Amino acid sequence: MPASFQPDADPTGAELIAARPSIRMHAMDGLLIEDVPLNSIADAVGTPSWVYSATTMRARARNLRTALAETGLDISLHYAMKANDHLAIVRILRAEGLGADAVSGGELDRGLAAGIAPADIVYSGVGKSELELRRALQVDVGQINVESAEELEMLSGIAHDMGCTARIALRVNPDVDAETHAKISTGRARDKFGIPWNDVPALYARAAALPGVDPVGLATHIGSQIMSLAPFRAAYARIARLVTELRGAGHAVRSVDCGGGLGVAYRNEPAPTPTGLAGALRAAFHNLDVQLLLEPGRWLVAPAGVLLCTVVLTKRSAGTRFVVLDAAMNDLVRPAMYDAWHGIVPVSAADAARPAEQADIVGPVCETGDTFARGRALPPLARNARVAILDVGAYGSVMSSTYNARPLAAEVMVDGERWSVIRARQSTEALWQDESVPDFIA
Repeated sequence: MPASFQPDADPTGAELIAARPSIRMHAMDGLLIEDVPLNSIADAVGTPSWVYSATTMRARARNLRTALAETGLDISLHYAMKANDHLAIVRILRAEGLGADAVSGGELDRGLAAGIAPADIVYSGVGKSELELRRALQVDVGQINVESAEELEMLSGIAHDMGCTARIALRVNPDVDAETHAKISTGRARDKFGIPWNDVPALYARAAALPGVDPVGLATHIGSQIMSLAPFRAAYARIARLVTELRGAGHAVRSVDCGGGLGVAYRNEPAPTPTGLAGALRAAFHNLDVQLLLEPGRWLVAPAGVLLCTVVLTKRSAGTRFVVLDAAMNDLVRPAMYDAWHGIVPVSAADAARPAEQADIVGPVCETGDTFARGRALPPLARNARVAILDVGAYGSVMSSTYNARPLAAEVMVDGERWSVIRARQSTEALWQDESVPDFIA
């Protein structure tokens, strides 16, 4: 267990910074991401702004690849683009040898635009439309993960009509509780994802007999932000038994897509490691001679990002100190949606050195749910002070909205001493540029 983790106490700002190699506090320049002062970015670009560390993404991708290579298994990595689909991020991970996991037609096209070869794209998703399936077949993606008997029949008809063959894996719902937040658990019997465990053998046989589809294997994904290896072990063991059963019935099973879900230590809590995940994969599949696919997302990019914010004002009400930021739930929705915990640290070294006191950290949106933290220990922060919200590289900007007519924040990539804006701040006028008022209203 990490020495800095105490189950009943939040980590201090210094402990949060010490556990994150991409950030450090400089006595004069304040908080740095890699070698760039966040104050320099804020002065040039304004706030709120997303800031990403390219070095962190590369390091984590290499760490994961090394751990998996040591298993001796045939494992390919496909970045789960839903975590953050910015072209610059996808290209960084493509350069590290990763393919892509897409869950919509838009993500499929983004992956292609980022230079991912169609053969390196796995197309997942519980509700693929006919148009999306035709697009996937047109570009000849490497694999389509089929979620249901109904989708199998639809895909077979489309592929037969197009005169092509879809390589498919049946997504199995293994009825395993990932022990994560209910809204991001995807492998329990009553979740909307996948094919019930007992239905798979008959449906695999059906797929083998249908025109236009080539069943190559199985897929599973039990959830996100999984903080124990036990659910992985349970799910993989069930899938391994199913591979043996299908082969015993005379079916070819060449691959298993093991999904993603490896959690990150937002609160410096103990978290499973790539080495631990590799061990779970090896234990389940070492004697099956299958190609394994893995779909990491959050683990690769969450620790690479911060949301740079400015304090609009502080106020006291009914004994509570409120720190109001210029960022809001439309920018980072995870705390409002999932009660997610994110570290929040001052950008100024002088601010960080002051004694902490409890405060509620909130945004300006007209919702009580627009709250990033309650009762969080932070030093006094004056108007125009800056803070960084940590570990927002995944499910941050990609889930942003323009609620309350708030333009999308800028995005910045840092690589060593270099940095560049990778998405300009949206203008207010852009919020309505695609709208029109019909003549009968005007």
